[in-house]
Amino acid sequence: MTEVALERQVEGDLLLSDIGNGIPFRPGSFDACISISVLQWLFNAESSTISSHRRISRFFATLYAALKRGGKAILQFYPETEGQSAAVMAEAKRAGFGGGIVVDYPESKKARKYYLCLIAGSTSANGAFSVPIGLREDASQGAKRDVKRRKVDKRKESRKGFILRKKELYRKRGKEGVPYDSKYSGRKRRDRF
Repeated sequence: MTEVALERQVEGDLLLSDIGNGIPFRPGSFDACISISVLQWLFNAESSTISSHRRISRFFATLYAALKRGGKAILQFYPETEGQSAAVMAEAKRAGFGGGIVVDYPESKKARKYYLCLIAGSTSANGAFSVPIGLREDASQGAKRDVKRRKVDKRKESRKGFILRKKELYRKRGKEGVPYDSKYSGRKRRDRF
């Protein structure tokens, strides 16, 4: 990603660092933190001498220090097991964070997303932080998804139907040079000889 940023000459500062070694910022530098699909990589160690537990602990301790009191962190991740999500939440609480895990679409296997919603310190008198409620899939959304994923029975589809379906697919993808549909689309040409 840093190479892409350098190629595109992005304005601002760039930092390449392993979050398992900690976040290298001054204490109280940030109001909020957003992370997408990074947290689960703390469980992968490059060697047997590096402990994933230590990497997670160091990350949350330095993240807590880098956030202002009352600062929020939203970390989207994909745990492989329930034990990983429990370990992440336990380390976050040990570092001083309040909050919890929000699961969007818990019934679905493909659309399920986990969000770790944290707050550094407490903002209210009792120290409570209300975690948002995850999204749920109602019956109409599930039915729409099933319709989209329904495969076309290729044995029943005509040659012209196949060609028109492929042209429409290419147009939706933004491909250029897709021929227009006409009454001749999908017709077999006569042998000239």
